Amino acid sequence: MSTRNFNTEEKNNYWALILGGSSGLGLASAKKLAAHGMHICIVHRTRRSKLAVFEAEKQSIRSYGNQVTDFNCDALDPVAREKILDFLKKEKARVYVLLHSIAKGNLKPIYSEEKVENTLNGKDFSLTVDAMAISLYDWSNVLRNAGLFSDKARILSFTSMGSRKPLPNYAAVSTAKAALEAITRSLAYELAPLGITANCIQAGVTDTESLRLIPGNERLKQEALKLNPNNRLTTPEDVAAVVYLLSLPEARWINGAIIPVDGGEHLL
Repeated sequence: MSTRNFNTEEKNNYWALILGGSSGLGLASAKKLAAHGMHICIVHRTRRSKLAVFEAEKQSIRSYGNQVTDFNCDALDPVAREKILDFLKKEKARVYVLLHSIAKGNLKPIYSEEKVENTLNGKDFSLTVDAMAISLYDWSNVLRNAGLFSDKARILSFTSMGSRKPLPNYAAVSTAKAALEAITRSLAYELAPLGITANCIQAGVTDTESLRLIPGNERLKQEALKLNPNNRLTTPEDVAAVVYLLSLPEARWINGAIIPVDGGEHLL
């Protein structure tokens, strides 16, 4: 399959809008898409202590010669969302890839022998599902209503095996991932007449900042190494490569799928 430069024709003005792209899978995907000619807009929440690292990464993305901009704000904030939409309209951007990589979930257990306050409540579930699932619909909806999606646009998001398999302290995120997959299927079905596809990438266990926040993450990594026939963990670059593959014209008939990208980790 040949590679593609998405902005070889000036009229295309193709952009990737990446929600949660300051590190991990989102950042790796930004680099990959930029390397193939796409302009990049990253929405992220980065603490001041880590801004210098992100700025260096942003400069490396700019080295590909494309436009790169970012908004350090809450992607769930309607006011911030309008500001980003105004920017895209001003740039006459055509959003070819909407990539949802928001990792903002509660990692409390359902049951704890300690204080009840240390366990999940309904609000914890609601906030996690809103951030990690419903926000995909919100952004897809406002982009469509604003006429900012390009022809044959791709809506992509990251799910995990936790959407179907119980993991310690993962109940709220597991619920959100299951909801994310359901929303993706509905977007795929109802937006198909517009030529827009929607798919989820189920990444294998990847040593990212988000994984390190999960209690027992070292055990998860060791178990993944035992299961993976390649005897290694998934990397952000492995996942970013599939983001790029799904953006190619040849992938237009893949729609509503949950695609494992784990080197075979899911087989056992």
